[in-house]
Amino acid sequence: MRFLAVILFFVSLCALAGAAETAKDDDQPEVGVVSRYLLMDVRGRAISDQDFRGRYQLLAFGYTFCPDICPTTLAEMSLVLEKLGKQAERVQPLFVTVDPERDTPEVLQRYTGFFDKRIIGLTGSPDLVRRVANHFKVRYEKHREPGAAPGQYTVDHSAGMYLLGPDGSFIAKFAYAQPPSEIAARLKALMD
Repeated sequence: MRFLAVILFFVSLCALAGAAETAKDDDQPEVGVVSRYLLMDVRGRAISDQDFRGRYQLLAFGYTFCPDICPTTLAEMSLVLEKLGKQAERVQPLFVTVDPERDTPEVLQRYTGFFDKRIIGLTGSPDLVRRVANHFKVRYEKHREPGAAPGQYTVDHSAGMYLLGPDGSFIAKFAYAQPPSEIAARLKALMD
């Protein structure tokens, strides 16, 4: 029995160490963020951070086949816009795919439109998407189960939303599942 207690103690310690490392990663993403991007919207037009000068930009990275994090994030993004009311006109919500092979412009448009018509889906070549993700310190990696078909995979990725100011500068990263009311309050404070 004592041996089992010692084992459980060490397993718990390892789990806590892993959780602390994850939290540390989430607490530090703003260091070195380069808030520049050049991608394509769902109509095939080149879109960059410069296109939204004068407006705040709220970005999330993910993919349309995501089973949990991305739908939650986009639902929260939509709630932020709702809580902002008329001030939402001063914010451009954006969703950058980390799975450009499957997230075609049509798929992206349907997906983002389901959550809020104001969210613009952005894509590009795998290299271009990787470059933009690196600028924002977003990590992602495909995972395919052994024997799975080529198009059957998941993508592990960083979560959260990035806020850029009207001048395009990086302001903050909001953690995954941060209450939309807190994000909206932060935006309102910046706009006042």
